[in-house]
Amino acid sequence: GIGPCIHDSACYRSPLVSRYASKEMAYNFSDRKKFTTWRKLWIYLAKAEKALGLPVTEAQVAEMESHAEDIDFAMAAEEESKLRHDVMAHVHTFAHCCPTAAPIIHLGATSCYVGDNTDLIMLRDGFDILLPKLARVIDRLSNFAEKYAGLPTLGFTHYQPAQLTTVGKRACLWLQDLAMDMRNLQRAREDLRFRGVKGTTGTQASFLQLFQGDHDKVEDLDRMVTEMAGFKKAYMVTGQTYSRKVDIDCLSHLASMGATIHKICTDIRLLANLKEIEEPFEKEQIGSSAMPYKRNPMRCERCCSLARHLIALLADPLQTASVQWLERTLDDSANRRISLPESFLTADIILSTLQNITEGLVVYPKVIERHILHELPFMATENIIMAMVKAGGNRQDCHEKIRVLSQQAATVVKHEGGDNDLLARVQADPYFAPILGHLDNILDPKTFIGRAPQQVARFLSEEVRPLLEPYKAEIDVKIELEL
Repeated sequence: GIGPCIHDSACYRSPLVSRYASKEMAYNFSDRKKFTTWRKLWIYLAKAEKALGLPVTEAQVAEMESHAEDIDFAMAAEEESKLRHDVMAHVHTFAHCCPTAAPIIHLGATSCYVGDNTDLIMLRDGFDILLPKLARVIDRLSNFAEKYAGLPTLGFTHYQPAQLTTVGKRACLWLQDLAMDMRNLQRAREDLRFRGVKGTTGTQASFLQLFQGDHDKVEDLDRMVTEMAGFKKAYMVTGQTYSRKVDIDCLSHLASMGATIHKICTDIRLLANLKEIEEPFEKEQIGSSAMPYKRNPMRCERCCSLARHLIALLADPLQTASVQWLERTLDDSANRRISLPESFLTADIILSTLQNITEGLVVYPKVIERHILHELPFMATENIIMAMVKAGGNRQDCHEKIRVLSQQAATVVKHEGGDNDLLARVQADPYFAPILGHLDNILDPKTFIGRAPQQVARFLSEEVRPLLEPYKAEIDVKIELEL
């Protein structure tokens, strides 16, 4: 038979919950949250119907409120196996412990009244869990960017050495994407509306009948229930369900954040290979079962692995919305049971993991400096030419001298495996005598980083810090990462 086997090791459990997810996000999509929310929605409906003059008594509302939390899950499962209808199973289970209220529970409503409205509450609450976590990642990375704003490092284009940048400036590239994600998630959360009280095909016909043709009371009912559920607005028109485009809107922003985090963690993995930056590594952590010396970037790898799943999940709501025939079909249901919770659970996990990574990033300035010095002679050629011209030399003559010496140095590096000896060749050539005294200044890495430190300072103060203001109270929360 079908039934939960949550603690049975012989039974598949989603690793998203059993291995990774936070308690608060796992609870947000739990059966307990879902079915207690259904009961709250039935209570809101009864209260609003009573206030608008339908025959609902204070005693019935009080009885429902006193039993809102005590759900007999075994009875509900038994009812569902008989009725093959989850909502009616829970109506019967609720009615069983509320005999007085039984006649008015779910009055005028369709199943989507509890199903869809609960999903919208879970989506809203899911964003409210994610946003402070994203704020904490941005905060940690901002501190990192500020600390290393002026530390020169080799910039890469095509993963080939390019001009210098700084460690902090590179972190700002990551931060800019995360700031876009922050605005996207805030917008998606604020754009969410309530399905409200719309009836079987969205026409509110059952409620118009209950209120004997009084359109104002039907509108009041919709508004009152929407407010009780904590939403400012309801969708004005729905079919039986709220438009499944709403799910696309929510999950596309989560998938977009997945792409951001995949890029950040891939960058850290590349830098870990260069030994320039490492993710935090516990004292007793083992990097490899075979190779004791290894320090694998496993947290970044986990983020990349799960981020790919988050990105892939976007295909579900896109396809589901495209095949919702007319007022609705039920082929959305099983898919949404998986894709909506999994997207939020996955986003939750990668944000928690990224917080742990950004709180403990290790930088190795000496390695970074060595890589710079390895490439700097070639990068400095333009500065050497400028200095020679200032000292009275001819640009074309100087360019040719440097070209010849550079080719010789490149041969030493590429064919003989030696170090770049271009500077030694410059120093040994009498042609360059006029600038030898200035060579150290010409080759100072700080003269090659442009406005990187100034860009970092301005970007953090004008664009990043203001984003964190609403989350100040939650910004210092530490997380215990389950590894």
